[in-house]
Amino acid sequence: MTNSAAPEEPKYWVKSVARAADILEALAAPSQGNGLSVTEVGQACSISKSAAFGMLQTLRAYGLVSDDGEGMNRRYRLGMSLARLGDRARSQVSLRGVAHPVLRELTRSTGMASRLAVPEDGHAVVVDQVEIDQRVRLDLRMGQRELPHCTGLGKALLSAVPQSEAASVIERFGLPRRTSRTITDPATFLSHLRDIARAGYALDDEEDAEGIICIGAPVFDDRSVCAGAVSITGLKLGLPAWRYQELGGQVRDAARRISLALGWVDEAEGTEPLDDVPHSDEIRP
Repeated sequence: MTNSAAPEEPKYWVKSVARAADILEALAAPSQGNGLSVTEVGQACSISKSAAFGMLQTLRAYGLVSDDGEGMNRRYRLGMSLARLGDRARSQVSLRGVAHPVLRELTRSTGMASRLAVPEDGHAVVVDQVEIDQRVRLDLRMGQRELPHCTGLGKALLSAVPQSEAASVIERFGLPRRTSRTITDPATFLSHLRDIARAGYALDDEEDAEGIICIGAPVFDDRSVCAGAVSITGLKLGLPAWRYQELGGQVRDAARRISLALGWVDEAEGTEPLDDVPHSDEIRP
């Protein structure tokens, strides 16, 4: 099979369907811009030339594969019907529907409230949340607009856009001081966003409210566009510093799971682990 992530054969596995899926994966490989011959498709999918030809002709009839050329020069590519199906699939996917089970698991594993936000006019707007059952309850109102420069959600969203766009947001809204730990210098903040992008998560270490920490990570869709961000929020009291990186990794992993469910492709898979994002006091000028 060409798809190394394919599941083991379940009880109702249909081999012909699996082979057809393998052919589509082979044709979708970035290196196959000029298409593949029947022989190359057979080799890529470990099937005979005749079986590959039959599969290709069937997929072609449904518009899932297209071809051009004649005889030995005929090449096969993905068909435009896949674009239509992709649009339909995108319209049927709900960010909240995909994210909510992940938020529940994130809250269970971290012991902190979790939230989902979407970008709106440079800010993060909370659209879903999972709270924890405890005496001390945090004010995590739905629909709340999170400041872009001092919250985990806001910083996560800004780290996922070009620096020019982030600079424009800073210019529009400024960097108002919320606590003594809030970053208020534009150059320092832009540098901080680059660190966040490398780490894959953002840390709000009492930068928006005293005694509260928030860790957020961006979520990407099938076009690799930032569709939102997830975060955890809790009390800083008694939380050891070494836990920040551990919690950051959990939030980053949760965001990655949601992104993959939205169709995002991780082009950096297999690279070295990302470094920890520095705290606000470590980057203060």
